[in-house]
Amino acid sequence: MPILHALAFFLGFLIASRVLLSAVRTFVLPRPGVDAIVQIASRLLRIAFNLAMRLAPNYRRRDEIMALYGPVGLIFLVPILLSMLGIGFMLMFWGIGAGNFYQAFTLSGSSLLTLGFVTANKTTEYGLAFLEAVSGTFILALLISYLPTIYSMFSKRELLVTTLEVSAGSPPWAVTFVDRSFLIRQFDQNDLDRTWREWNAWFNELEESHTSLPALPFFRSQQPNRSWITAAGTVLDAAALVRSSVDIPMNPRADLMIRSGYLALKSIAMSYGFRYDPQPAFPRVPISISREEFDRAHAQLTAAGVPMKADVERCWIHYAGWRVNYDAQLLDLCAVVMAPEAPWSSDRCHGRWALTPRFKDRNIDPTSIASVEANSKDALPDAVTANDDEP
Repeated sequence: MPILHALAFFLGFLIASRVLLSAVRTFVLPRPGVDAIVQIASRLLRIAFNLAMRLAPNYRRRDEIMALYGPVGLIFLVPILLSMLGIGFMLMFWGIGAGNFYQAFTLSGSSLLTLGFVTANKTTEYGLAFLEAVSGTFILALLISYLPTIYSMFSKRELLVTTLEVSAGSPPWAVTFVDRSFLIRQFDQNDLDRTWREWNAWFNELEESHTSLPALPFFRSQQPNRSWITAAGTVLDAAALVRSSVDIPMNPRADLMIRSGYLALKSIAMSYGFRYDPQPAFPRVPISISREEFDRAHAQLTAAGVPMKADVERCWIHYAGWRVNYDAQLLDLCAVVMAPEAPWSSDRCHGRWALTPRFKDRNIDPTSIASVEANSKDALPDAVTANDDEP
């Protein structure tokens, strides 16, 4: 029996220590860290959410369900950690002789929740009770301090995601972005330079926040058809199109923005366990955009009056050379967060991740004000056309 009690105490100590380490990794550590407890809990919760989404009649309802996944997952983690902490201390209480398992369990629960309906009898029991109360309070305090940080970073992220709808439509598309940039601003270099600067800073903040705060990628935008990951893909594709195909002077800010973007997406995706070719090169590594899709986009922009380069073959090679750097990460993250369908990103990622459900209907809400029709010519600002002579 003394050996059994010693083993129980040692096992309980390991469980309690592991729970506290998991809490520090999740709520405190300012760098990506894959924690087994959090990973298992998240996957189990995702399976339950997927079952609920399969019963949803349309995308709007699925989006409402998925909007709860991030907050519920964060709150759900606390009772799991506290329960494991209580089990660990129960084993330690039993190991030092605090009665049978039931008595050790009630003493552990009373100490963890600071209820005081069961009191300790020995000095060692008092010491463990104080330590358990402090540990439980520590986990709750971490969650309370964690929430304001989450929502602060969420608000900063969504600012540019919301403003992107003006220039890229909803759902956003890089071709729409380039089209409207020409029709509205005539590719003003100062405007484009400011755009690339803003999104470069956005990607830098995105990498820091979405790797150190693992719940944040699952906090969805206010509107069903908006998403941080489809916005990221749209801006990266827009810069790649401008650099490869639009006949305007080169702007190195676009190159820097693309690089910061694909490095950010790679860091976030790798924090979920994805691995990628460290030096992808086209055509050795294919991309999800076909040559036919690119040709149609090139023709559409040419017809709209955008000054496109004449050598379509060369444009395609240069565009694919940029896209290959972020193509896989973009699609993987779209699948992980179940992003709303958007051209050239989430429209080709369904089922890419093992826990991503497949649905027959499109992953977009056609009844929303911000619908795919916003990408039509009628959605351009009041009577703005390429041939307008009036100011």
